[in-house]
Amino acid sequence: MTQYNQYIELTQKAADFNNAAAVLGWDQEVYMPPKGFAFRGRQLATLSAQAHEMMTSEAYGALLKALLESSSLKEEAIRNVQISWEDYEKNKRIPVSFVSQLTTQTTQCFGAWMEARQKNDYSLFAPQLDKMIALKRQQADYYGYQDHPYDALLDDYEKGATVSQLDVVFQQVQKQLSPLVASIAAKPIIDDHCFHQHYDRQKQFDFSMQVLRRMGYDFDAGRQDFSEHPFTTSFSPQDVRITTRVDENDFSSLLWSSIHEGGHALYEQGLPTEQYGLPLGMPASLSIHESQSRLWENGIGRSMDFWSFFYPQLQALFPDSLQDVSLEQFYKSMNRVSPSLIRTEADELTYHFHVMIRYEIEKALLSNELQAKDLSEVWNAYYQRYLGVTPTDDKSGVLQDVHWSHGSFGYFPTYSLGSIYAAQFLATAKETIPTITTDMAKGDFTQLLRWLRTNIHQHGRRYRSEALCQKVTGKPLDFNVFLNYAQEKYVAIYGLKQ
Repeated sequence: MTQYNQYIELTQKAADFNNAAAVLGWDQEVYMPPKGFAFRGRQLATLSAQAHEMMTSEAYGALLKALLESSSLKEEAIRNVQISWEDYEKNKRIPVSFVSQLTTQTTQCFGAWMEARQKNDYSLFAPQLDKMIALKRQQADYYGYQDHPYDALLDDYEKGATVSQLDVVFQQVQKQLSPLVASIAAKPIIDDHCFHQHYDRQKQFDFSMQVLRRMGYDFDAGRQDFSEHPFTTSFSPQDVRITTRVDENDFSSLLWSSIHEGGHALYEQGLPTEQYGLPLGMPASLSIHESQSRLWENGIGRSMDFWSFFYPQLQALFPDSLQDVSLEQFYKSMNRVSPSLIRTEADELTYHFHVMIRYEIEKALLSNELQAKDLSEVWNAYYQRYLGVTPTDDKSGVLQDVHWSHGSFGYFPTYSLGSIYAAQFLATAKETIPTITTDMAKGDFTQLLRWLRTNIHQHGRRYRSEALCQKVTGKPLDFNVFLNYAQEKYVAIYGLKQ
């Protein structure tokens, strides 16, 4: 067996452990009974620690070093080894005991978050969150950083990202997006009562399944279920699962969650199967992942072309709610811009302020400027300051997102980065394939998906985010492309002066 084959065997075996843990994690959020949390935490900790130990062993490091010095590897193999070496050097800084401790705390924290949401009481979650934050600070110290502990955690989701870079992005959000939102706020509010009729749970779900199939989601390699918070999980490109949630009195709750997660799933299903477990078989970054979900959710799923095909079907499914609602009215309703409390249900403009609030809070938590016990009060103050709304309870406020219970500090900024990348990718796709809009009006997304597979999905982690964006669009991350997209769309919807 060659050294590179030894590397493949070891790396894929670690992936097997991680993916087995992912199956247990999916079950934990979808089907597991409440009493299962304690032992599930132990099971996940065992699997995660085993994988971490394999990927940080001295033998694995020596193998990678030997491969880096080899002159016989092909380009793909060289890139796999280079990325694995970067991961090895980073992961080596984390003790196996800490991995077990963090995994166990994640399960306990998630259980506390579930109970707190059900009882609408943040105080039930705060003690476990406080322990999680302490561990994340410790993790940042293990990794090491120059300017801000948050930089160390950002790197887990967005390689090379720093607070100084993200501060610039969110300054652009405040300075350039705020005027557009303000000009929309001066216009009459769009009536979206058609979304707040009764929509049968099963019919909504069945319709979302039809949409996902049209998008190209392979149900022979995935499935959709319900969970407290929508998410996507992948065990291989041939087993990628999504979840959604439903509100029978709010049509917007289920469908766009399904489309969003479907975008994530299409990315995972498009990764090269022959690179399973290896860097080139993994997503480029969380922002590129989010670019796929936001592209489908907003650029496609909230477009007039998309709904010119799907709306007659939806009207036929819910005649009592939609028979007197025109396509134009339905389109404007789904694109209504209005400050709101729930991030996942926010419009695509104010959404960035939801993300910015979480980014500011995470920075403060990691630097010890903010404590978990004070989080609910601070959260509400931020919402009043940036969005002009104040949560009336914890469930619609600080308890709405699952991310912190998972220890996912550094994840939220990738949502805004992903939206910006999505605008650039979609603009380039439309330039490359002029028939995309007419295809969508026919319910045909094959050319778009093929373009995404070719230009983004197939590369795995070969390129970092900015390099991939440069390769695909000819320029790095550019907020102005997103701003131009937003202005063109909402000037038309709201009749704004240009």
